[in-house]
Amino acid sequence: MTDDPPLNPALLPAGFVDVLPPAAEAEAEGLESLMRVFAAHGYDRVSPPLLEFEETLLTGSGAAVAEQTFRVMDPDTRRMMALRPDMTPQIARIAATRLARRPRPLRLSYAGACVMMGSPSRETDRQILQAGIELIGPDTPVADAEIVALGAEGLKMLGVPHVSFDLTMPPLTTALLAEGTFTPATRSALLRALDRKDAAAVTRYGGALAPILTELLYAAGPARRALEVLSRVSLPPAARAQSDRLAATVATIEERVPDIRLTVDPVEFRGWQYHTGVCVTVYALGRQEELGRGGRYRSNDDEPACGLTLRPDTILRVAPPRESRTRVFVPWGTEPEVAQDLRAQGYATVAALGEMAIPVAEAQRLGCAFIVSRGKLKPVRNVGKAD
Repeated sequence: MTDDPPLNPALLPAGFVDVLPPAAEAEAEGLESLMRVFAAHGYDRVSPPLLEFEETLLTGSGAAVAEQTFRVMDPDTRRMMALRPDMTPQIARIAATRLARRPRPLRLSYAGACVMMGSPSRETDRQILQAGIELIGPDTPVADAEIVALGAEGLKMLGVPHVSFDLTMPPLTTALLAEGTFTPATRSALLRALDRKDAAAVTRYGGALAPILTELLYAAGPARRALEVLSRVSLPPAARAQSDRLAATVATIEERVPDIRLTVDPVEFRGWQYHTGVCVTVYALGRQEELGRGGRYRSNDDEPACGLTLRPDTILRVAPPRESRTRVFVPWGTEPEVAQDLRAQGYATVAALGEMAIPVAEAQRLGCAFIVSRGKLKPVRNVGKAD
């Protein structure tokens, strides 16, 4: 019998990674840039804890993420705690409890890491970074449009090219199916067909609703074309109300962000377990992973709310690389005011920790582009060893 080889200290569980320089700094700067956009529009930042008691985190809208949640036992109280897989339920709890008396509309922003039990089909990591906004109180197209507009502004500020906001209205499908008489098995098969965009199966299982559902299935695409199809299809009153709300939201978004790229899928419902109105998924052209998602839902105490959660780690893989600070080597004995002035100009100063014979060699070794030589800033490549 032999002992197992020692575990490599760099080995991490699947789905967890060390973010190293310069990616870690770029991620932090990108995250804070998004938060500044949100703050400029009056969204107050909150910071909920990574762990909560299971019964509070996974109630209300949190119930939809229960299967994705890591659980641990609190050694003090012996109660089960849960690591958040999503921050939106925490914001809903805060709004309904600690900020219950704050005037509405209540605008909140947040950022932090989340941990997921298993990787849903749209995720590749178990630890993810989120940055988002929640608008709690009003239930109007204007509120829905504000969430999308701020997402567009944040992504534009980061330089993300060719962004598309894909809208859907999950209650529209629910309202349509409520008009039919389906056995549980047929309804399940029809939902699966809609999910897979299988027009033949929709025709097979849709009964009297099949013509409408098939037409809406083919309507998915640019927002205006999809809305034109919706406007001429004969919908029952409940479904028509949902269609009209979607159209009003699209018009309000386009009025606020005229150059935005919007698409609409009238019968998309997958992944919107607790949402009750217009929903949005954010993509960049040519990329499969989502940059973010959100939509309308009922917050705790059944309060109307809408929000958008962005994925900074994914976004920064699509955005142009952010330039790192230029590094300047500061030899031993340089006046502190010189380094202070350089930092004020945006440089990163790397101070020598003692006397050395050839400072420029140390500057090169540490990846510095410049060195302070005789009180002046000089490119490392132009400094002779005599300096």
